[in-house]
Amino acid sequence: MTKAQIVGWAHSQFGKTEYEDTEQLMAAVAMPALEHAGVEAKDVDGIFVGVMNGGFSKQEFQGALVSMGSSDLAQTPSVRLENACATGSAAIYTAMDFIESGRGRIALVVGAEKMTAVPTAQVGDILLGGSYRREEADVEGGFAGIFGRIAQHYFQRYGDRSEELAMIAAKNHANGVANPYAHMRKDFGFDFCNTVSEKNPLVAAPLRRTDCSLVSDGAAALVLADAETAASLQRAIAFRARQHVNDVFALSRRDMVAFDGPRRAWSAALAEAGVTLDDLSFVETHDCFTVAEMIEYEAMGLAKPGEGYKVVRDGTATKTGKLPVNPSGGLKSKGHPIGATGVSMHVISAMQLTGEAGDMQIQGANLAGVFNMGGAAVANYVSIMERAK
Repeated sequence: MTKAQIVGWAHSQFGKTEYEDTEQLMAAVAMPALEHAGVEAKDVDGIFVGVMNGGFSKQEFQGALVSMGSSDLAQTPSVRLENACATGSAAIYTAMDFIESGRGRIALVVGAEKMTAVPTAQVGDILLGGSYRREEADVEGGFAGIFGRIAQHYFQRYGDRSEELAMIAAKNHANGVANPYAHMRKDFGFDFCNTVSEKNPLVAAPLRRTDCSLVSDGAAALVLADAETAASLQRAIAFRARQHVNDVFALSRRDMVAFDGPRRAWSAALAEAGVTLDDLSFVETHDCFTVAEMIEYEAMGLAKPGEGYKVVRDGTATKTGKLPVNPSGGLKSKGHPIGATGVSMHVISAMQLTGEAGDMQIQGANLAGVFNMGGAAVANYVSIMERAK
């Protein structure tokens, strides 16, 4: 079995963009990714599209949209994947399975979402589709309310960590200034993030606006090839490990603050790769809300349960710390166009490993950790990546 490797990529600007729909967003990254990889459209054996949709657009059958912007891909088999906020990683892993099973040698993965064309209230309801509606549909505050509830339970068990959540928000916004693709390139500072105000109101107590990721449009694409093909191309990023672990959908049937699914995914990935956290150069993790990032510190093994606050307090997770977390600015600053997020995290990690990350660059980066999750720690993807060429 030959392992799939990343050989090229493209990334759009995230934010409230001029692109009218996912068709235009996909067109902005599909061919540029192939050009970056140095492969032609005729060489692509399969296309894997990540779009959540769920009501952002009346247009379904989104896997067919890539060919509308790139006619040279019209005859190429294409399929659309959806796995809530982990949709992009689901598309990547499915494309890798396609290559590693011998079905094809080159695959194009495109993740996209157009979120800003619908009213804010409707966005909240659409995102609730990533929760177990039978029990959680009436949670006040939409999907933010789900994580507000998680934060409340966490604080009840371990104490109020609002200040540390503000430190995470401030860290990620400061990092995002250096990311040319980021939705919000502004350093708000700790005091602003830590203060409830007219400009930073409570969204779902105890979470403030600065604790919540942004509603964004955006797209990212990457090209995967088998190792033999990748060896003939300009660059190649290999996966030392990749793990996908699920947990029970309903929050009522598990400990909502334990993040057991992420913990098991991280443990399996590190074991598969034969490394520890000390070996990683940086981590791009799924900070859909700041409380998620703090609990993810614990899930990945940086801290004991209830002690995730120490990771940001002691500077471990800062860009110059022992293990930089979200040097891209994360979802908090970069934005979170659902279908594009997992692809974006892998693209930016690949840029770091090839020294192409510009002002985001972690010097000497040689081993990356990526964590992307769907729902409230339900679908959990961990990738350990390194440069192969």
